[in-house]
Amino acid sequence: MQNTDYYLVEDLFTEEHKLVKTSLKDWVNKRIKPTIDSYAQNHKYPEFMFEEMGELGVFGSFIPEKYGGLGYDQISYGIMMQELEAGDSAIRSTASVQSSLVMYPIFEFGSEEQKMKYLPKLASGEFVGCFGLTEPNHGSDPGSMESKLVEKTDHFVLNGTKMWITNSPIADVAVVWAKDENQKVRGVIVEKGMKGFTAPEIKNKWSLRASITGELVFDNVLIPKENILPNISGLKGPMMCLNSARYGIAWGAIGAAIDCYQTAIQYTTERKQFKKPISSFQLTQKKLAEMITEITKAQLLIWRLGVLKNENRATPAQISMAKRNNVEMALKIARDSRQMLGAMGIVGDYPIMRHMMNLESVITYEGTHDIHLLITGMDVTGLAAFK
Repeated sequence: MQNTDYYLVEDLFTEEHKLVKTSLKDWVNKRIKPTIDSYAQNHKYPEFMFEEMGELGVFGSFIPEKYGGLGYDQISYGIMMQELEAGDSAIRSTASVQSSLVMYPIFEFGSEEQKMKYLPKLASGEFVGCFGLTEPNHGSDPGSMESKLVEKTDHFVLNGTKMWITNSPIADVAVVWAKDENQKVRGVIVEKGMKGFTAPEIKNKWSLRASITGELVFDNVLIPKENILPNISGLKGPMMCLNSARYGIAWGAIGAAIDCYQTAIQYTTERKQFKKPISSFQLTQKKLAEMITEITKAQLLIWRLGVLKNENRATPAQISMAKRNNVEMALKIARDSRQMLGAMGIVGDYPIMRHMMNLESVITYEGTHDIHLLITGMDVTGLAAFK
């Protein structure tokens, strides 16, 4: 298989980074790639992944060991996301949600009691978590959310609906964002089994078919006061969570791109037309050369962002740029790879069509492609085009 580290970026990795990469790659090759097409074709998720990813330390790898994490740095987290998405975006999505959208806010904004109660079980995969921000009528404009949190004498009452929520039908814990009576956005931990809380599944998806997706519906759900995240209010809370997840996505997309590129290299080398491999034709080499160039640019971009993230200097706008660039890059490589395989590109024997359909979701969720472009535009001009 051709080398996909064209600029030897891995020379910048620590021994810990390299060990993380090897262990995750091995697991994906053994446990995900041989079966993921069957799961996707049958619209099912691999139930075994929660326990096994927990054992590998994937969930909340950057969370301190005291709370069940590994205390790894942000580059290790990113490498994990890259290797998981080389298997399937649905697998990486599960890890992203559990780590960045559930464990991160509990660790960053929760009480010590909340951290000790939830984080170890989420880290081990015993608990499945989900994140409730997007609503049926409010996606790119979360500040207009309609979910309400009303304070009573000894509890809160939660009403509202969240939409397009990864893991919701099977989640034990949901970190949900709603407006209180002062119109302040608050975070709350909702547990499975609370009266009035349901999570119906969304079916018939063409994308992320190996991920379970649903709604979160709250009908006068009584929330104990100890379930409110005490150390945050306002949209800053969910936005910080999304920044962590978007950073992971920017790494993950490279994994999908590499898997498509490697498939295209192998197929075009073996496939012969006009008595020679199709990889010998100029247009094929043009596509392959452009693919590895774009992968290399994305690798350099995300490595530098990882260094800034470790130094707590990465800005939301920098993260938006990386998410937008790397997912667009991966989707284009998937589309070009599909064409290079011809009709074989659409069958489940090869991963390309599955990656391509998954990336159509990845380019939209956790900040749409166009919104991330406008975030960069606002950063360089000082003017907000989406308000």
